[in-house]
Amino acid sequence: MGSIQNTSDCKPVGSYPPTGIDVLIVGTGLAGLTASIECVRKGHNVRMLERMDDINTAGDMYFMGHSAIQFFRHWPELLHEYEAISMSNAWLETFKHSGERTIPPMKVSDRLRRAGMDPNTPPGAFQMRPLVYKMFVRQVEKLGVEIAFGKKVIDYCEDESRGKAMAITDQGEYFEADIVIAADGVGSKSQKLVGGQVRARSSGRAMWRAAFASSHLDKNPEVKEFFGRMGGERNNEPIIRTFLGQVFRIYIATLGLTLRCHRPGTYALTLTRPGAFIWIMNHDVTGSEEESWTHTVEFDEVVNNMDKGVGPVPWAPIFKELVKLTPPQTILNFELFWRNPQPSWCSPGGRVVQIGDAAHSFLPASGNGATQAIEDAVSLASCLQIGGKGNIPLSVKTHIRFRFIRCACAQKLGFSNAELLQDTDWNEVKIDPKRAQPKLPSWIWKHDPEQYAYENYHKMADTIKRGIPFDQVDTVPPNYPRGYRYKPWIIDQIIEDVRNGNPVNLGEGDWD
Repeated sequence: MGSIQNTSDCKPVGSYPPTGIDVLIVGTGLAGLTASIECVRKGHNVRMLERMDDINTAGDMYFMGHSAIQFFRHWPELLHEYEAISMSNAWLETFKHSGERTIPPMKVSDRLRRAGMDPNTPPGAFQMRPLVYKMFVRQVEKLGVEIAFGKKVIDYCEDESRGKAMAITDQGEYFEADIVIAADGVGSKSQKLVGGQVRARSSGRAMWRAAFASSHLDKNPEVKEFFGRMGGERNNEPIIRTFLGQVFRIYIATLGLTLRCHRPGTYALTLTRPGAFIWIMNHDVTGSEEESWTHTVEFDEVVNNMDKGVGPVPWAPIFKELVKLTPPQTILNFELFWRNPQPSWCSPGGRVVQIGDAAHSFLPASGNGATQAIEDAVSLASCLQIGGKGNIPLSVKTHIRFRFIRCACAQKLGFSNAELLQDTDWNEVKIDPKRAQPKLPSWIWKHDPEQYAYENYHKMADTIKRGIPFDQVDTVPPNYPRGYRYKPWIIDQIIEDVRNGNPVNLGEGDWD
């Protein structure tokens, strides 16, 4: 898994005196769960609301960055559980989407070493969502955090004169606290209070995602031979296979020209580990997708559509056979929407604040959604503790200044990585193998949001008191690419770059 920062600075529950701050968290996703346990540790009083009748621990996998797990040093039980489920011994294997292998199986540590990185401190790792969520849920239950289920929040409001905020349910119930944390995802009703509805723009892309027992591979010996193989001498170590879309070229004989043609492309990931199998594929929209984690389609729809939009080279037949083995009602068809960065994450009085996807949504290719959601939670809990009950609005706004430019940079990097995965130029990969893997820069994974907050809170809070605009702060060290100066950007600019065959313009600074 890699080293967690020195555990000698571990400050478990009970290390901080009670702050008297009543915190209400809406949503039990990764951001909400992390916020609940970190707010308890920092001495706040915590309650949670969840619209469903239980916490959803289903799903497949995502990438958890090293910066997101730094806080585990304060939670020995969580750290022990995480190490037990972690795929620190995972292998990687890379293919073209046609099925041609381009990089043979290699341990993650060896791939890191090959890329000039420290194999003992990886930038992060793929993890299985159900295992991670259950780990967090167990910790919340041990802490005795009160969770009210079946509470669908349809509105938020605040009373600045009383220093209170409220979450209002569809049953007309009012839940009040000193601060309300909206961790309820991209459709959060807090947007109206925080700064207006963030317009969602269809990317024209979606993700098929499926997770099921690996025993289903037994039905097809050829598929089992290809996808059932794992890493290590005993064939029992997890392996992640990436299938990357190809940039294709057209030769026009009459002009003697070879044109590089950019298309939306495709990419896929599979994970094979003892007892479990996952596959994920990025694709053109088919008309049946929804931005929902419960909407499913069947394998025939996938097989009939997976070759659309990938150019003249179809998908590997073995991958199509894999799709056919997927059990019914298992394949999610999740539509991907683009949203412009929204600098305003809190209400005018600073008593309602968004974290996670409610504040900033990420494309799956970014490998940053879960990471930044956890960072948000750790940062906010820390800022509230430092500022105390009498300074909640200032603490919230200080936290947002810590987070906005960093997250906007990580969002843009996600678009760049998506293009890299969907339209891989294998001629360039032969020269530089790193062209076949997304960027995982050190400014992301080396960050410690808690330490950053404690080192910089007062300096950043002072910029707010003095009325210095957030994009002109030069007294606080950046937690984004060194040398970068924030410039507002919108999705339309990125779309135009992609359509014109240009790389996503990340901007100035050291993004590597």
